[in-house]
Amino acid sequence: MNLYFDLFSTPFGPFSIAVDADSAVLATAFGDSAILRSRLRKCHVIRDTSPGRIAREQVLEYFAGERREFDLPLAAPGTDFQQTVWAALEAIPFGETRTYAQIAAQIGRPTAARAVGSANGANPICLIVPCHRVIGTNGLLTGFAFGEDIKRRLLAHERTLISPSRAPHSARVVASV
Repeated sequence: MNLYFDLFSTPFGPFSIAVDADSAVLATAFGDSAILRSRLRKCHVIRDTSPGRIAREQVLEYFAGERREFDLPLAAPGTDFQQTVWAALEAIPFGETRTYAQIAAQIGRPTAARAVGSANGANPICLIVPCHRVIGTNGLLTGFAFGEDIKRRLLAHERTLISPSRAPHSARVVASV
């Protein structure tokens, strides 16, 4: 299968996107094409920005504070459980956070917080499928494939775009944010 990728600058550094011939997003990464390729199954990746143009535009709108939700076709391969978790991640509103336990309860698997954490960590479409919005039950930031600093900055970016009077309680992140 041929995939197409785009690499561009954001306020958080280089960002790369892989899409298929139908422009469905398969993977994203904070970093260059080598990092992006590590998140993909073995495929032939071709540098061609045209199929990923809409995804690029939406990511840049997000960083400019002009977009809170992505409207892109997604095609990340994963197990049924992973797909369920990733759908729950997409439902987390902009500027809010959820815990692994909350996601587990939401998908009807209240004892599966660790499995939710694994599925969250396996999410190949960072930012667009907002795995950065998941935190530990204690309110602390927990794993993010691109580092705690980027996760903290993403959450701060979203919080600054929400008026203080409308910021939901769950958007609060305890410790070092």
